[in-house]
Amino acid sequence: METGSTIGAAARMEVSQSAVSRLLGQLEESLGVALFLRRNGRLTATPEADELLADISGLLDGMQRVQRRADDLRLGRSSKTLLKLGVPPSMSQQLIPRLVAAYLRDRQNVVVELLIGANAYLERAVLERSADLALVRLPVENDGLDVTPVLEAEGVCVMPLGHPLALKEVVDITDLRGVPMVMLGRQRALRAELDLLLRGARVAPQVHVEVHSVAAACAFVAEGTGVAIVNAFLVSHFSDLPIVTRRFEPSLPHAFGLISRTGQPHSRALEHFAQHLREQLLQASLAFEQAFENTGNRQQIE
Repeated sequence: METGSTIGAAARMEVSQSAVSRLLGQLEESLGVALFLRRNGRLTATPEADELLADISGLLDGMQRVQRRADDLRLGRSSKTLLKLGVPPSMSQQLIPRLVAAYLRDRQNVVVELLIGANAYLERAVLERSADLALVRLPVENDGLDVTPVLEAEGVCVMPLGHPLALKEVVDITDLRGVPMVMLGRQRALRAELDLLLRGARVAPQVHVEVHSVAAACAFVAEGTGVAIVNAFLVSHFSDLPIVTRRFEPSLPHAFGLISRTGQPHSRALEHFAQHLREQLLQASLAFEQAFENTGNRQQIE
């Protein structure tokens, strides 16, 4: 389901395609349900497969942890503390690696496992104990989660260098009429909020591409595909791209927080890790706000 084909799965597992097909058939026979429909040589996941995916993911995560622990025992290595953190895709490329690397610098006995996915996936991962912590957009959709807000940012309009809207200090939603756009996927909360604003302003968006991360949105904007309305804080981590950022009205606020499973006891290592993330994210947010103000909103965020 992650790779979209038995060929992709075989490459990831380092086995033959026929072995994957055989294993898949055995699994379907054992479970008594069809997991994929085979049409014109392609596999399409069934509703039953969608229902089972979260449970299967949890099992695989557990098996991988057992294998790592067995490897440590076999090689005589001392036991290490494993901290499992879930993050959205756009934070996994620059921001989170920098924060995690700083935390690990003086902690040789700690291993951080990174889970990357959209909000819904990360919330399930925490609830199913596949992740100890996750950084998600607020508000959360599921019960049973403890939430600690860590940063806030406004939505901004991102456009290619030289775009006509770059002449404006503030881009109004009505300025988007007839403008090609790069939009975040329909299942995201931000997309639903933006759609409501567009309908209220009677603006029919000219959607050219739909993506599922701010990183992808910025990449398409840089190629001149269209403009995008995204989180200002996340955009600041892609300043190497040929894009400019302008304030957007009406306000489209974003809030992020750390979540953990309600009632789950936290080790001292996990408490220290969570505190480190909160402090570093707050510092990064304050530094971004100052840099954004200093640009006068007239040039690319450096």
